[in-house]
Amino acid sequence: MTRKQDYVIAWIEVKGQRFEILVKPDEAFRYREKGDIGLDEVLWTDTVYKDVRRGLKASPESLRKAFGTDDIRVIADKILKEGEIQLTAEQRRRMLEAKRRAVIRYIAKNAIDPTTGRPIPESVIESAMDELRIGVDLYKDPESQAVEIVRKLARVMPIRLAKALLEVVIPPPYSARAYGALQRIGELKKTEWLSDGSLKAEIEIPAGAQVEVINRIQALAGGNATVNVKGVS
Repeated sequence: MTRKQDYVIAWIEVKGQRFEILVKPDEAFRYREKGDIGLDEVLWTDTVYKDVRRGLKASPESLRKAFGTDDIRVIADKILKEGEIQLTAEQRRRMLEAKRRAVIRYIAKNAIDPTTGRPIPESVIESAMDELRIGVDLYKDPESQAVEIVRKLARVMPIRLAKALLEVVIPPPYSARAYGALQRIGELKKTEWLSDGSLKAEIEIPAGAQVEVINRIQALAGGNATVNVKGVS
């Protein structure tokens, strides 16, 4: 039997109407951040509701009017990526702490002290974040938060992220969906839509994250992306 703490409500408001789905919290955030798991692993049910607690389902007509489709998978994808995910206070506390630890680990792995060229221990990064009262965003992945956090940390300590510039070509039918995902992965320096509908982009990322980022890009493109490293600085 499903326990209440096993799922949460994800929702979005479209054209003045609220639409809700039941999702697993950890999997929902992973889907939103990385997109490396399928909807079947995220959804508790294949139903879109107007009000979960009252058991009111959204009609196919209202779904088509709001989303242009009544396909649950298309609608769930939009809700998960653009809507809100409700959490209990304990779930939020636990997930924020896990995200904070992930951000600190990521920075320690990818940042250096530019005066010595040496890595910076996690404990030093954590102390500096505490001193500056730097929080983390539950809805953003560690990679996209690292750049801004390192800028803030540089006020009180010598630190910088080594960067790599990737040239990426993503063919249709993956290109349109991948554009937004690339913005979350790194800093887009240049984009160009090719005549065949492919997306060509240059994206700057932390140098230490190349393998992980390339894997994520390939996952977005069904393994059909072309990725070249243009330089590391």
